[in-house]
Amino acid sequence: MTDVLPDPPIASGRTADVHAWGEGSVLKLFHPWFDLESIQYEQRITRAVCASGVAAPQVGELVQVGERYGLTYQRVDGPSMLDLLQRKPWTVFACARALAELQAQMHASVFESDIPSQRERLAYKLEHAAALSAAVRTSLLNRLASMPTGAQVCHGDFHPGNVIMTAQGGVAIDWIDASRGNPLADAARTSIILQGLAAGEISNPILKQFARVFHAAYLRHYFHQRPQGREEFRRWLPIVAGARLSEDIQEIESWLLEQAGKSQV
Repeated sequence: MTDVLPDPPIASGRTADVHAWGEGSVLKLFHPWFDLESIQYEQRITRAVCASGVAAPQVGELVQVGERYGLTYQRVDGPSMLDLLQRKPWTVFACARALAELQAQMHASVFESDIPSQRERLAYKLEHAAALSAAVRTSLLNRLASMPTGAQVCHGDFHPGNVIMTAQGGVAIDWIDASRGNPLADAARTSIILQGLAAGEISNPILKQFARVFHAAYLRHYFHQRPQGREEFRRWLPIVAGARLSEDIQEIESWLLEQAGKSQV
């Protein structure tokens, strides 16, 4: 334990700040409200991801700084894909291709260790999505129970903000939502995140169209890498939209409800 805070953060997010930490490492220092059990879970699941063969920053030790806990990680240098897109919007097609290729590579890997199942995580989120009516929730849970399972590495929150663009290529970060499951459900999650930007999280009409173009290019390249399963992918979309309602994103709640309701069509 140390009471000395590192230098000012090099990046900040909703749950943590990232600080330089020694030679070739960073410290992901979680905010005081983030519970220790979840931090230890992130450490365990990131080690499982690396053991699967997926390119991800190696996680190190648990560190306490005052009342805050953090994890050391291998330093990965480069901008996030989101930052790159904001600075160089003309790279939209190259970035969409890179996102799809990185996810397809991930989906070719299998979890060997005891990692929570995707189905259990989705069912939990559906049960805790307060905006869902009882009828739609039941319909989504029934559909979820009928969908194929899997043992592939699924990120659970894969989008341009969670990819670092290094000189050697893209590297996925923030694996706390990872699960053992069906790649098409994971691709559906990415699709719902990207569609949500244009549906309400972005207000600028030009940026909305930019998000739509990126989403279309991402899907085209993903299914070029993994040609099978387009129909199954579409059947996952309402389930994933309903599960995302548990995250209480007010800007797109009505849109998510509309997508989730398609399970009854």
